Amino acid sequence: MERTKYPSIKEKRLLEEFQELTALDSVSFHERRMADRLKEKLRDLGFAVYEDRAAEVYGSEAGNVYGSYPGTLEGPPILLSAHMDTVEPGIGKRAVVHRDGRITSEGNTVLGADDVAGIAAILEAIRAVRESGRPHRGIEVLFPVAEEAYGKGSTVAEYERLQAKEAYVLDLSGPVGQASLQEPTFVSFEVEFVGRAAHAGFAPEQGIHAIAVAARAITQIRQGRIDSDTTVNIGKISGGKATNIVPESVRIEGEIRSYVHEKALEQMERIREICERAAAESGAAARVSSRLHMLAYKVGEQENVVRRFRRVCSELAIPCVLTATLGGSDNNCFIQHGIRGIVLACGMNQVHSTEEFSSVQELVRCASIAAGLLMEE
Repeated sequence: MERTKYPSIKEKRLLEEFQELTALDSVSFHERRMADRLKEKLRDLGFAVYEDRAAEVYGSEAGNVYGSYPGTLEGPPILLSAHMDTVEPGIGKRAVVHRDGRITSEGNTVLGADDVAGIAAILEAIRAVRESGRPHRGIEVLFPVAEEAYGKGSTVAEYERLQAKEAYVLDLSGPVGQASLQEPTFVSFEVEFVGRAAHAGFAPEQGIHAIAVAARAITQIRQGRIDSDTTVNIGKISGGKATNIVPESVRIEGEIRSYVHEKALEQMERIREICERAAAESGAAARVSSRLHMLAYKVGEQENVVRRFRRVCSELAIPCVLTATLGGSDNNCFIQHGIRGIVLACGMNQVHSTEEFSSVQELVRCASIAAGLLMEE
């Protein structure tokens, strides 16, 4: 990378830390080892460190980890965030660095770049800025637990502990230099269809076939991309006890995502109406439940949190691409608590699969951007 006004990133140190942290088992709700190690690292960097009580809320192993460090530039601190948990299969991970700089797992687990790439970039950026002795903003970090479980850690975070008004969440797939300014409302739903059991051979007419009722409803529910803002998917179905029994109950589970909050709610109401009508027409019942996990937001391109990011990318000669994602992240929660944030690509690709990969070059670029963000007013 060309020399800039920002401090240089130490590639070897960054890579070693990435390998160290990806080797820690840290699947959702089991982040104890990761939390302890990050608290140790932050204290070594001179940060005031705190762990909240999220573990008590969820009956899990660890809480969200916070850190703060004073700056030498005026203004509120900048918040950098990346989540501690990974998806399955995530036990026994090991990062393999190939000759071309590509980084993969051994093939039987995820790599864990989602989101260790973000964590490692944040830590290296902080070290580089501090070692440079140059002026920087106050720094706050938040490493949430259970982001992969619909942002459960950030949902219960203690936002009164944070002074930052702007955040950068390092948790996006794609080339470094890409940033998402918009994420969706996310609703999950479950419908249990309850019919009546009967012997499938002796008296099938006495039963009410719950699977048939569910099938009738599913064929009436529009799925896939509903419009440019909205998607609907039914991803799970389960039920029945044996092939010689008219099934008494069946359960379907799905999700709705939309950039427009009201559209997500409208789709949920349509699904409810379709399921209840299909059940009633067959003499069955439909028990419909839903849960709102995240609220849609959009950050304007002219907001300072975006303009700062664009300046840093320009200084580093990294192409800046502003986009939107239907993924959702901890940033949905930050926005709801008055912190204007955007989500940055951090060198992770094909996430949530054993094909996940990163690269040394992308990790360095991400850390360079994070360092630049801490030095820009």
